[in-house]
Amino acid sequence: MKQSSESVSAQVERPHASAEQALAAADDTMAALVERFGPCTLGQRQREPFPTLCSAIIGQQISARAAATVEARLVEALGGALAPERIQAASDAVLRAAGLSAAKARYLRALTEASEQITLSQLAPLADREVMATLTRIHGVGPWTAEMFLIFVLHRPDVFSMGDVGLRNAVNRLYAGGQKLDAKATRQITERWSPWRSIGSWYLWRLTDGEVGTWQ
Repeated sequence: MKQSSESVSAQVERPHASAEQALAAADDTMAALVERFGPCTLGQRQREPFPTLCSAIIGQQISARAAATVEARLVEALGGALAPERIQAASDAVLRAAGLSAAKARYLRALTEASEQITLSQLAPLADREVMATLTRIHGVGPWTAEMFLIFVLHRPDVFSMGDVGLRNAVNRLYAGGQKLDAKATRQITERWSPWRSIGSWYLWRLTDGEVGTWQ
């Protein structure tokens, strides 16, 4: 049976409709977020592997707004692109003037040295754990950074980053009245969203970062 043009259009406009419905059914809190923020747009923007990892490194342990500011300054200083050759050619003074810490400057340089390994052809066929293992061998790429790669470059649907402070704070706020939940309690909540934890994370980021966050 042929689908109507309206049905096809709805699927294009709401590629995560099934996930949204499943999340809303998982608990009332997630249902309220889906109602508030509307269709999930995760995956609509195609991200390149190397600059996405750069963005993740820049955003480590700072707010979304601060990360956006530093990244914009760095892109301008590098002539408009987060490219391996431009980072390699930039002096430490240039990187630091953009707002990078000395450690993050070293991490970006280490990333450039591994850039030939960071390709879709090499990483897309791998399971989540294999991608994590491959990326975290690079100096400065920890679990959180690798998880952002899984979600935003490889579009893996079932990732929740326990190391994301914004996500953890959102869970505390929504499910525990602001009290700090331990890892076990947090997992018990987020496991309700499986196999759509990445989409659930997107709704939490919308709550915490609004339109400012890199991870939208």
